[in-house]
Amino acid sequence: MNFWENVTGSDLTRDWKAFEVRAAALPDDHRAAWVQIKGHLFPYGDFTGRNLTPIVDAALALLEEAAADGQSAHEVLGDDIGGFCAALAGGSGARTYRDRWRKQLNRNVARKLSRLGG
Repeated sequence: MNFWENVTGSDLTRDWKAFEVRAAALPDDHRAAWVQIKGHLFPYGDFTGRNLTPIVDAALALLEEAAADGQSAHEVLGDDIGGFCAALAGGSGARTYRDRWRKQLNRNVARKLSRLGG
């Protein structure tokens, strides 16, 4: 990836378009699961979302393989798609962007308050 792609995010746009083309070829229940997976994974993304690209690619490959084997999305993912996504993102304790921002805000407030008090 060159500097320009990194700055503009054109590499991400290209990747996500390729994901959507692959997902369009899936059966209906797999496409519905794909939409849910995307919705559940986005909170685990960093500012740019680049950290999600390999995770989303793996989830989509799993759906493609399941469709090729004739398995339903429910057979592969189970009832808890949110839990499945949390496990993909690093476990149930995986930090979301809200957690990271909350920690950063608390650290900044504590630093400002320590300057006022000292």
